[in-house]
Amino acid sequence: MNLPRDLSVSSPSNPRLKALVALRRRRVREETGQTIVEGHEEIRLALDAGVTPRTLYVAEELFSPSGRAGSQEIGTQPELVERLRAAGVEIVRLSPAAYAKVSYREGPDGLLAVVDDVGVPLASLTVDGPSWLGLVAQRIEKPGNLGAMLRTADAAGVDAVVAADPVTDWGNPNVVRASKGTLFAVPVASGTTSETLAWLAHGAVTLVVTTPETDLLHTEVDYTGRVAIAVGSEKHGVDDALLVAATHRVRIPMHGRANSLNVSVAAAVVLYEAVRQRASRLGGGGPA
Repeated sequence: MNLPRDLSVSSPSNPRLKALVALRRRRVREETGQTIVEGHEEIRLALDAGVTPRTLYVAEELFSPSGRAGSQEIGTQPELVERLRAAGVEIVRLSPAAYAKVSYREGPDGLLAVVDDVGVPLASLTVDGPSWLGLVAQRIEKPGNLGAMLRTADAAGVDAVVAADPVTDWGNPNVVRASKGTLFAVPVASGTTSETLAWLAHGAVTLVVTTPETDLLHTEVDYTGRVAIAVGSEKHGVDDALLVAATHRVRIPMHGRANSLNVSVAAAVVLYEAVRQRASRLGGGGPA
């Protein structure tokens, strides 16, 4: 098979690069149905999750000699480039100045891809199995928090993450970056709060809502069935609609001056209580 030759771009004012930078804007992402992913590890995880980039932009001068992420061997940048080239992905080589024009992260490693935007309509997600576990993130404003929740959701084996009344979109490059690419490994959807509640009710899902305004600790409920854990916006928490619909309202004990945790941390604490209980149940111990 004859593979196409790589394109090369050296000028930061090239029209292709202007279009690439435009994908940082939500309106452009929604119009094109595309977003951008920067970083060796993030692109590799997206590829492993079945996402094939439309185009890969490469600046070899920025490549790391090791290609490692911590103690985990993930291969090298040249190996990833060859993998994508063999898959028929368009490869565009950039000069360092041109790459600096499109890069959006500190310490870039010379790889940036254009991929189809993520997220599906809520109605297309299904609640399967007696132990389905979901996360509802209502009106989260900061992309970093949404991305951090996706990393936790992936690690905890969450079946789906739903953005209720979303303020930021799933394709926001900072969501992708903060998720370390796990955005592509966890099913995600968006909907209004009322749509989300109807969808959960249709799936017979127990709704556990976090709020400081309750006496029930997050360790005092059973998370071993079909469960969705809901967290709310950084400023205001969950709204009245979620509180009214909740099967359980739970709080995380606080022993300092603050009355709440960062929303992504709160989601992690409660999700891992669900993980602990489920592991205990499988081992025969049941919830503590």
